[in-house]
Amino acid sequence: MTSMDPTGIGAESDSFDDAALETPIEQVMQAEDDAALPPTRDITPVHAPIITLAKRAVSGAYRSAASAFQLELRVDVDRTRPTKRVSGDFFSVSGATKSYFGSFVVNTPVITTTASLVTIEGLGKFTWSASFPKIRVTVPRVSLLQPQAAATLTFLSLTNAPGASYACPFESVYFRTVQIETDRVSDVAAAFVSYNTGSLPSGGTPRTLSVASAFAEAGIRMQISAASNEVNVTEAGTTWSDAELHASMVKHFSLWQDVPQFKVWQLVAKSYDSPSVLGIMFDQQGKHRQGCAVFHGGLGGATADKQRLQLYAYVHELGHCLNLLHSWQKSLATPPGVNRPSSLSWMNYPQMYPAGSAAFWNAFAFQFDDQELVHLRHAFLNNVVMGGSNFAVGAGLEDVGKFNPPLEDLSGLKLEISAARSFALGEPVVIDITLHATDTRGKAVHPYLHPAAGLVNVAICKPGGKLVAYEPMIDQCVAPQEVAIDPGAPISESVFIGYGHDGLYFGQPGIYELRAVYNALDGSQVVSNLLQLRVRSPITAADDEIADLLLTDGAGALFYLQGSDADELRSARDDFDLLIDKFATHPLAAYARLAKGANLARNFKTVRTESNTVHVRSANIAESDKLLAGLVERAPEERTPDRAALTAAMVGLAEPNHKAPGKAAHAKKRGARAPAKVPARSYG
Repeated sequence: MTSMDPTGIGAESDSFDDAALETPIEQVMQAEDDAALPPTRDITPVHAPIITLAKRAVSGAYRSAASAFQLELRVDVDRTRPTKRVSGDFFSVSGATKSYFGSFVVNTPVITTTASLVTIEGLGKFTWSASFPKIRVTVPRVSLLQPQAAATLTFLSLTNAPGASYACPFESVYFRTVQIETDRVSDVAAAFVSYNTGSLPSGGTPRTLSVASAFAEAGIRMQISAASNEVNVTEAGTTWSDAELHASMVKHFSLWQDVPQFKVWQLVAKSYDSPSVLGIMFDQQGKHRQGCAVFHGGLGGATADKQRLQLYAYVHELGHCLNLLHSWQKSLATPPGVNRPSSLSWMNYPQMYPAGSAAFWNAFAFQFDDQELVHLRHAFLNNVVMGGSNFAVGAGLEDVGKFNPPLEDLSGLKLEISAARSFALGEPVVIDITLHATDTRGKAVHPYLHPAAGLVNVAICKPGGKLVAYEPMIDQCVAPQEVAIDPGAPISESVFIGYGHDGLYFGQPGIYELRAVYNALDGSQVVSNLLQLRVRSPITAADDEIADLLLTDGAGALFYLQGSDADELRSARDDFDLLIDKFATHPLAAYARLAKGANLARNFKTVRTESNTVHVRSANIAESDKLLAGLVERAPEERTPDRAALTAAMVGLAEPNHKAPGKAAHAKKRGARAPAKVPARSYG
């Protein structure tokens, strides 16, 4: 045992003698009182009616006093949908400071319930090496007329020698509390309030649900922040881009303490750049899962189906902020789970349910599934708290089986990924994802080929052999959509995959291998070809200096967002200016010009929650034209380049030697028919 092990003797906040470890305090005190009473006479009993009072449930959150360690304990054995577990988080206390130490959970305890006591015993799973790994929790049962009793947690060695013990007074019937701040942009008439689940056919008991009560049913308290406001916008009807939402998020979070905390920001806006996007979740280095946005352009309305969709979207995005993956993506977590496309959960897409959207809604009970409840209530702290672990707990890809070609594929679809054969170190890596129909009758498919929608996954094998999943910087959720494709008329999407919420994916020279999987409407997983590309080593001193400018998180974010006004990215913008000025003729300077020019070509909105306003920076078309000259070909009457054209420009620049003008030329060079473009970034 080390001095920093809260399971060992001497670490506890309150100590008890050995007898007390085996016998509840209440029983010890009763025995002492009985011994002090005089002997009783033998009296014939008088039979009276026995009144039995109902007992309080014991599940909920408990907290010990602050000493060397403070314990936040969660008991989950009764009340609503018990998962039959106990878990806890330890915090080390030093003077006036408190720091997170570690977490534990008992997944398969033995639970014994008597008339007076609930005892929970089992072997714990810890984030540290515990000297006393067995756990015993006792909670006295009291009547409804009495206050909730405290819980006592005792750690034991594998031979049942007692370790530390903690007395934990009852705190809440909720296992965790999240403070949510919701800001509504003024061009949205009203944010969602509540929905009667009996208004339309559904599973489960009809009831009126708000976002707060939906999470309350899962044992999570959503505490509405008094800071929630209406944000005034002068340009009603304008859409929001990734870059604007990211800048607003960064601006808002600058007002918060930069530590992991159960605190989340939700923005209610009118419309995203793509009308099919219903919501997004922000996820980036250092600010993981702290905010989300929902868009009433696709959600708004007072009809029952729109109110149902609003409830679903609000809860779904907040579920992502608590590190819940989509139901069909559980295998991408670390450690990997089991994909559950048939799950009737907030985290599933109705259109991905095997029997279809109508069947999903008819059976959906408006709840999280059992495994998600375990995560929400008992996940180790950093794996659930906002600002803790990355989305999907680092998104390390351990389940490689999904990316192996199937033994049989009768899907009638073919997925192809392609890219330039090599890239300079620091150059943005762009791939083309193309979906073909092999069925001569054609196929009905969803058009969402960008990984941000969660319906296409990309695996990257790095030069050292490490396999990781590409995870976008902003995760988005989409409305149902189907398109028909025929043989010879595929759909395609160009995707920048050089940067995501894990940072840079191509940060060293060497050979990389990529494979993608398309999750089809019928549940088929269509595996792509294996794509190999090379990142070249710098040759000249200029190459090396430019690589230093481009291989930063800020540069990666600017490429992902196609430029930004975010204060957090000021240093990266300065690096781009240096690249443009000092290395004007270098091929990689074109990428900096592209990102800067694209950003200047648009009006840029930023939410300023400290003043409840939206600041708009006007476009600078003249400066943008100077930067983009020769990069983007467009008709004379077009005042601004659209995102599809900019993406095509980046793909063209990504060609070897930077000679190919665009995607169509690239396709012809490969001897292929140029596929139809999916509207740029039409994902969610």
